[in-house]
Amino acid sequence: MNWTEVSIYTTTVGVDVLCTRLMDLGINGFVIKDSSDFNNFLQDKGGHWDYIDEELMGLSGSETNITVYIQENSQGAEMLASLKTEIKRIAESDKNNEYGRLEISISNVKEEDWANNWKQFFKPLSVGYKLLIKPSWEEYENIDNRLILEIDPASSFGTGQHNTTQLCLEFMEEEVEPNDKFLDIGCGSGILSIAGILLGAESVVSVDIEENSINTTIENFKKNGITPEKYKTYCGNIITDEEILNSLGVEFDLITANIVADVLIAMGMLFKNLLRQNGALIVSGIIEGRKNEVIDSLIEIGFSLVEEKKKDDWVAAKFILN
Repeated sequence: MNWTEVSIYTTTVGVDVLCTRLMDLGINGFVIKDSSDFNNFLQDKGGHWDYIDEELMGLSGSETNITVYIQENSQGAEMLASLKTEIKRIAESDKNNEYGRLEISISNVKEEDWANNWKQFFKPLSVGYKLLIKPSWEEYENIDNRLILEIDPASSFGTGQHNTTQLCLEFMEEEVEPNDKFLDIGCGSGILSIAGILLGAESVVSVDIEENSINTTIENFKKNGITPEKYKTYCGNIITDEEILNSLGVEFDLITANIVADVLIAMGMLFKNLLRQNGALIVSGIIEGRKNEVIDSLIEIGFSLVEEKKKDDWVAAKFILN
């Protein structure tokens, strides 16, 4: 298995915040290089040493960063796309620039190369009882009469390979009804948005913080023959951008949000205000260790838990608004 080295540049203050978010994305191993920690070590009057390696001394003036290693496969491609979106979300909330420049570097791999490398791992995939997800360059003989969802995710999260996406799709094929108004928050490649229409929803509103995700979503709508009157797209952070939030509409029959635990918790009241009475909310992107936090926070504001689904360490849950 090959690995790609990804470094995130931040500050001492930002390390804990980023590490928490990385763990929410399922990344549990990382290397932290923090110059302030090393400078404290040098200034420790009680320390005794005869020699410090020259490379180690160089840390005293280096920029604080967190390095992670991501597998070069379909899961890794999804993880990197999700990581980029999460870093952008943190940067937008960092009004006082406490967390530094929050830029990502990928060692020895150009951005355009990464966007193509994952294609070798992306093959047709059956999900649930109804859907078949495939990239445009793969042929598929549809002998089992599945709904074909064609997706080219580029650098956006959402090939269907990740457990969190599959869990959402499995819930959706049970939940979507004809004439449903559907809201997809954190749409990524548009995979859930498109699935909603294919499963019978009347219309979908797709929202993402990344402009690239919105562009990719629109392209994927076109690939699947979905006409513009069926969808609307918005780029921005609906937690902080009231204008976009007010543009979305209300009384949705179904909302999906495949993000991370902290953001799902922060969006609780938004879900409640956007959903109709007895409407369904499907949340995913939850690492198992934080499942109870998310579920409890939504129950506390008036949602009823209907069902949980789990794959490996990932959890999705369906709620009804009381």
